[in-house]
Amino acid sequence: MRSWSTLRSPEPAIDLLPSIFYFLLLAVQEPLRRTDRIRVMPEAAFFDLDKTIIAGSSTLAFGKPLYKAGFLKRKTVVRLGIAQLSYMLFGADEDDLERARNEMLDLVSGWHRAEIDAIVAQTLDEVIEPLVYAEALFLIDEHRRSGREVYIVSASPEEFVIPIAKMVGVDNVIATKIRTDGLGRYVPELDRYVMGPGKAEAMEEVAAQHDIDLAGSFAYTDSFTDMPMLGAVGNPVVVNPEKELREAAEENDWPILEFQRPVSLEPRVVTPKRSAWVAAGAGLAALGAATFYALTRKRS
Repeated sequence: MRSWSTLRSPEPAIDLLPSIFYFLLLAVQEPLRRTDRIRVMPEAAFFDLDKTIIAGSSTLAFGKPLYKAGFLKRKTVVRLGIAQLSYMLFGADEDDLERARNEMLDLVSGWHRAEIDAIVAQTLDEVIEPLVYAEALFLIDEHRRSGREVYIVSASPEEFVIPIAKMVGVDNVIATKIRTDGLGRYVPELDRYVMGPGKAEAMEEVAAQHDIDLAGSFAYTDSFTDMPMLGAVGNPVVVNPEKELREAAEENDWPILEFQRPVSLEPRVVTPKRSAWVAAGAGLAALGAATFYALTRKRS
């Protein structure tokens, strides 16, 4: 039998928010925290990365730092910029992603992984922090407070995904892994490719290893190519969906969320000032109302 879990007391900083945001925040917490009092199996929340946690492609975002370090030619950087714009406006289908994968493998062949790790570490704050969605951080925190393990599941290389995951406070990562030789140089082959059906397969493997209840778990993504990922859990949620995914969500009566507010991660480290909470209040209040409606609509 399912029952409502007890709400946590609001953090002190939340008292500074406008009253309407305070009540909407409580409203959205309730459906996300709904869980068995005696939970036989743990649940999880699986988040796609690109256009779900961050506003753009994590791989394309590092084009400029790699150019400055001498790994990319100017022509390649321009092409990456066009690809990023196209991805933001129109999304990407399976053929686009396959082509991008093959181009990426040819491009990185011979690069030293240690050098790429160093560039990512040095430029992470500059490149990625301005792209992180406040709404995604909110949901990640809510799932964690509810006792769910949070995973980032991405087709991007783990060299990019793992540092971004740490930045947003997520420890568990399922990402593409490019093979390296005995000298630590990339070769044009993959040890693991986490795209399309590969995402669902990886999630099922993790669930089997950690005894996770996928029927009670959540998945968040923006892309139609992630339909297998959404189908692997009992609570699929689409975020900033491209046209095909929006149609599929409406057909299946899945919740649809729109993330619009990239936000600095500094308030997660220090106590938020009143101005920071008020600025984020309107966007998160809208998220609270939308999520509460979407996640309760199926139960009504």
